[in-house]
Amino acid sequence: MGVLPCSGWVVFSPQLGASCPQPSARGELSSALGSGRAVTAFCPGQAVLGPWPGMGCPQPSALELSSTGAGFYVDATENPWKTHYRMYSYITQELPTLINASFPVDPQRMSIFGHSMGGHGALICALKNPGKYKSVSAFAPICNPVLYPWGKKAFGGYLGSDQSKWKAYDATHLVKSYPGSQLDILIDQGKDDQFLADGQLLPDNFIAACTEKKIPVVFRLQEGYDHSYYFIATFISDHIRHHAKYLNA
Repeated sequence: MGVLPCSGWVVFSPQLGASCPQPSARGELSSALGSGRAVTAFCPGQAVLGPWPGMGCPQPSALELSSTGAGFYVDATENPWKTHYRMYSYITQELPTLINASFPVDPQRMSIFGHSMGGHGALICALKNPGKYKSVSAFAPICNPVLYPWGKKAFGGYLGSDQSKWKAYDATHLVKSYPGSQLDILIDQGKDDQFLADGQLLPDNFIAACTEKKIPVVFRLQEGYDHSYYFIATFISDHIRHHAKYLNA
């Protein structure tokens, strides 16, 4: 976390199981911080995505998900998940309250971005809260989780069998009914990403929905990159500049 009087701040929501940013990523953030444009809050790994093992919380392995913390940025409504798996409220309510109380930031200037499941989280937080975030971007986001098996399994467990509740946390469905102010979206996607090839990310569905609603989205398919940290490290400066532009507007 960098601290200085500034115009706003950015939340980064990572992929499932991600670690804290590596030095080169921190350098890009420091550059933005040094310009006085933003305080950047990195949400480190599973501490954001869901409860840690040993906390007495139910674990997503019961849903045949791969790791603790696979919370999909929803507020769960079903037992035994609903007490602890409330990451949507954490990101949109609890975290901003904490940041605004602790650092000299303008609470009216926030942006959000993320990677993979965190990219899904960034998109839905922005789309469910028109005007709350000045900008949004994502690396290889899960764009249409109601249509692939892992998303169906998670949403069924956390939200129950009513699929209309699932759509409330699906970026492709949310953008179709987005009523809000202008929202410029930046997405980077690795062309060699195995999750893309396996049909788990489905960015084309999201882009089509944005096009229909005339919501600007810049989608960049990056040759030679997969789903890894090196993909993020290469293009993170573009995302920082994207957010700085709107935070400074």
